[in-house]
Amino acid sequence: MSAQTPEIKRVTTHQLQEMKMRGEKISMLTCYDYSMGRILDAGGIDVLLVGDSASNVIAGHETTLPITLDQMIYHASAVIRAAARAFVVVDLPFGSYQGNSSEALRSAIRIMKESGAHGIKMEGGLEIKESVLRILSAGIPVMGHLGLTPQSIYKFGTYAVRAREADEAKKLEEDAAILQDCGCFGLVLEKIPADLAKKVAANLKIPVIGIGAGPYVDGQVLVTHDMLGINKEFQPRFLRTYSDLHTIMTEAVHGYIKDVKAKDFPGEGEYY
Repeated sequence: MSAQTPEIKRVTTHQLQEMKMRGEKISMLTCYDYSMGRILDAGGIDVLLVGDSASNVIAGHETTLPITLDQMIYHASAVIRAAARAFVVVDLPFGSYQGNSSEALRSAIRIMKESGAHGIKMEGGLEIKESVLRILSAGIPVMGHLGLTPQSIYKFGTYAVRAREADEAKKLEEDAAILQDCGCFGLVLEKIPADLAKKVAANLKIPVIGIGAGPYVDGQVLVTHDMLGINKEFQPRFLRTYSDLHTIMTEAVHGYIKDVKAKDFPGEGEYY
């Protein structure tokens, strides 16, 4: 029988560390609004990620780059109001931390103060070390993100699997160790070979969460809209859909339109 999470009033970085130590997998999903947050939190999710993927999922942009710090704070505030149990971590958006540790600290403080978030997430390794240390020095929990880093999509030029080559794999391992040594409470590994992710997770003391990184890490994260089958266009190998809400919602809309056109809605008992 697998280990079960003890009753927790609020998930914290300490409890996430304990989950890794006892071999209990950590569940993590993206969230951008209050209504979805209430459902996911009540369902028992461990971590809610207010991801910059809101740029794609909510705003319809091609990449994560356009979303602003103000917009991330708006989404994070809504999720925080919904989350009674889950640990809520928020992405620092593109342009709010790269290359300037003072700007990075200001961005992280704004997210924490204005949204009430529990921690922030940043993409990169050695190149953002100074910013990570600066944010951690203010007592703000930081989660790292390595592998496929969507904010660098124009640098990579593709969403293909990262770190297949030895040099890139070695750098990823080094960056993971750097982030842990800085004091990060956890790490996301995106779209890298499973054997490499297994090695990184085994070598680190902090929890490692995977997305397209195989089963050997300490937990998994997916974009909620993909997992629920709302978004039908995105079907990568690593995605498992647990519902078909696109079809369910479309049928509901068609039913509503039909009833309105037929003058069947509202009916008796549905008006004042």
